Amino acid sequence: MQNSDLVRKESTFGIVNHWALAISCIVLTISGFGFLFHLEGIGNAFGGFPAMKGIHNWAGVVFTASLVLSMFNWLKEALTFDSDDLGWILTAGGYLSHKAKVPPMHKLNTGQKFFYLTLLVSGFAIIATGFVIWLMPENKPALVWSHFIHNVSFIIISAFLPIHIYLSTLGNPGTIPIMITGKIPYGWAKKKHSKWIKELEEGRSH
Repeated sequence: MQNSDLVRKESTFGIVNHWALAISCIVLTISGFGFLFHLEGIGNAFGGFPAMKGIHNWAGVVFTASLVLSMFNWLKEALTFDSDDLGWILTAGGYLSHKAKVPPMHKLNTGQKFFYLTLLVSGFAIIATGFVIWLMPENKPALVWSHFIHNVSFIIISAFLPIHIYLSTLGNPGTIPIMITGKIPYGWAKKKHSKWIKELEEGRSH
């Protein structure tokens, strides 16, 4: 296989679900800021706070479905760690120095694993408490704890989201085609995800 040949890294289902997860997460984050700090500008952009509440709630339904479905794609690998993941952490994934020797990675690198697991834990916390806030407004004790956990989870996701967006675009050139076509050049894949490519090649050879 030539370096310029394309290899499929993500299925059509994975691409569509990733975009559903990403867009719903961004809508929830923006509207969440509007609610948390009562920002009139954001509220007006959604057609007023009552309208924003409805959009926020139903975006949460899309986010819930997408997050659950994402587990079929990424959870197994995100929970798989070995010595190369420690090496990735010690070299900061090569993001701080082009001279750093980054250990071989599988389909997800260590940073992507940590981001996904953080999103999963914080996401399900924000989902559970969000439904309590939406569907159980009369349960005052539950609302107090739900608002607290909801806001803490929201802050965690909001802190990680811009980092993920940057590293998935400008910080790691070559990743954008994965989110559009699901395919990347073989040479790029072999450089960034050599463990995964090796498994593909071994699979083809049998």
